[in-house]
Amino acid sequence: MQAFTLPEFYMPYPARMNPHLERTRTHSMQWARDMGMLDSPTPGGGLVWDEPALAKMDYALMCAYTHPDCDGTALDLITDWYVWVFFFDDHFLEEFKYSRDLTGAKAYLDHLELFMTDNPPEPTNPAEAGLKDLWARTVPAMSEDWRRRFVTSTHNLMVESMWELDNINRGRIANPIEYVQMRRRVGGAPWSANLVECVAAEVPEALASTRPLEVLRDTFSDAVHLRNDLFSYQREVQEEGENSNAVLVFEKFFGCTTQEAAEMVNELLTSRLQQFENTALTEIPDLLAAHGTPPHEALAVGAYIKGLQDWQSGGHEWHARSSRYMNEGAAGDPLAGPTGLGTSASKLVFEPGARTWVRQHSNQPHQPVGPLPLPEIHMPFPIHTSPNLPASREHTVAWAREMGMLDANPIRVWDERRLRGIDLPHCAAMIHPDAKPTQLDLSSDWLAWGTYGDDYFPLLFGTRRDPVAARACNARLSLFMPEPGQPTPAPENPVERGLADLWQRTAGPMSEGHRRQFRQSVEDMTASWVWEVDNQAQNRIPDPIDYVEMRRKTFGSDMTMSLAKLSHSVEVPPEVHQHRTMHELETAAQDYACFVNDLYSYQKEVEFEGEVHNLVLVVENFLGVDRFKAAEVVADLMKARMDEFQHIVADELEVMYHELDLSEEVRRVLSAHAEHLKDWMSGILEWHRKCVRYTEPELRQIQQDMVPQADFTFRPTGIGTSAARLQDVLAVR
Repeated sequence: MQAFTLPEFYMPYPARMNPHLERTRTHSMQWARDMGMLDSPTPGGGLVWDEPALAKMDYALMCAYTHPDCDGTALDLITDWYVWVFFFDDHFLEEFKYSRDLTGAKAYLDHLELFMTDNPPEPTNPAEAGLKDLWARTVPAMSEDWRRRFVTSTHNLMVESMWELDNINRGRIANPIEYVQMRRRVGGAPWSANLVECVAAEVPEALASTRPLEVLRDTFSDAVHLRNDLFSYQREVQEEGENSNAVLVFEKFFGCTTQEAAEMVNELLTSRLQQFENTALTEIPDLLAAHGTPPHEALAVGAYIKGLQDWQSGGHEWHARSSRYMNEGAAGDPLAGPTGLGTSASKLVFEPGARTWVRQHSNQPHQPVGPLPLPEIHMPFPIHTSPNLPASREHTVAWAREMGMLDANPIRVWDERRLRGIDLPHCAAMIHPDAKPTQLDLSSDWLAWGTYGDDYFPLLFGTRRDPVAARACNARLSLFMPEPGQPTPAPENPVERGLADLWQRTAGPMSEGHRRQFRQSVEDMTASWVWEVDNQAQNRIPDPIDYVEMRRKTFGSDMTMSLAKLSHSVEVPPEVHQHRTMHELETAAQDYACFVNDLYSYQKEVEFEGEVHNLVLVVENFLGVDRFKAAEVVADLMKARMDEFQHIVADELEVMYHELDLSEEVRRVLSAHAEHLKDWMSGILEWHRKCVRYTEPELRQIQQDMVPQADFTFRPTGIGTSAARLQDVLAVR
């Protein structure tokens, strides 16, 4: 009996079959036999696979569905890769997940990585033999950039298996945000996206790390993983005792039934597929135009997108037919509709996607929601405050006035009364309690600049639905963060003037690497302001995962964290920043702080500003609950992220230190960084508790004194409509 009834899947793309299936079935069986995969013993005395088991799983069918247009040779290669990765997963399970042998597992994985090099050793097991053969057959045809990306994704899916094993040992089930992030590393879909490039087209190197391409890869990956979790729940959770499955994660976090959890996972899967579509249709064209992408590279991006779509539809069809999964009824009744050549479109299912699209685009701005009763907020860390706060308060007011932030240029965003009420030096004094006076002034000014910009963009561009102007404004900002000795243009507004001043005061003492990292954190934040304007123009409540990941940037999390690192003279090796432990430590802290802001700013953003960027609103929309229940869910997520943060500090930092063989000096810096993150979270919470920025009397005062009512009308555009904009021109003179 199945653990739950499979939900109705959103299936907007037809599944198609590669004509070389039978040839590849024969090839892949022989290849697995040659690599020793069909006679590999388990510790219990059986075999990991035998020929009937491999034939029943039918990975050739999967690849024929997911890569319907490639030739026979390419299909053979792709299928061999999937035979290898599924064998690796099952072999690792037999050898280490059942025995909980962490030491042996790490040694196994360390040795396996040696086979992604130009001079591999002799293989000692079928997983190593398969990887050695595949590496030699694949890499010569691909670029160095693709090779780097593929090594990373292959490393992740192998090495991060340790995360799953550790959670099994601890009986620990991840929280939803942690799970989605880690599933990308361990689940293999980013690796699959790399393989799509082998048979479709390589993504141009200049575009591979941009937000739109990363969102395409991440939404593809999340959808693949969530779909797999729905089909594999019974095998993984009920039969194999694993706990890395989204249905189980949702079941435990929300305290709901398995069926309800499965429905929520499917809703998230649908939302991720629609985020993929939105990105492909709205962000990719702008990206290609902004980069001046030549036609052949633009065509390559299009082929890559089509390849990812083919994988989604083909992957679903394979899951519905493979013996590996719980799929009763998933393949459909062959008598229920037309079958055979040319009938795939009859199997498309649009209704779940239509429901999600309507829900995300039906927001009514400026709903009179009133103050949001705050749920209990868990904070285990004390508050520390710099004694230099009073002087910094006066300094930041004078600095903001000098930068023009208190003037109407072209509109008045702040006045002195409002700036003093926001009291950003108080926040800086708590997140950097040990800062010297000049350091505290600098941190306070950065917070003032970031908060001013965060108010400036939606007020000037968001209310008018003008992402083009927002993009043009943002494009200039990088000019005010030059390399040493490079000139800067004359600033045209307070955002540019403030950034030019701050960069000159900040960048000088930085190393080249730190300066590049800090500049990227600022650019990520300012680009996220444009993302917000784009969503306002579409009246689109963001997809939950996209929102959480972009919220870290709109909040300026990386930038404000980086400010505390200015006093560190020790260079931290780059592999530390790429390590799972550091990524989870920092994003857990960032999410906690961002969600604090969303709880406190709900009325300000939803009622007074007509915003769609607030996690309470996102949860309301996604779960179909009221704001009170949504606020409780947000508080539960904060508690879960805080628990994860404390778990990492207590149990995982030392493991990472040992794994990377870090020096005592670097260990002290990283331990101090973890302590700083505690101050960062407790300080941000306390600032929200004491600040007037989000109180209803302050919001009504601002509405009355300073900010004109947001205009959500759509003005005429095109030839002959310029007179319709005279009111805007005259209003700023």
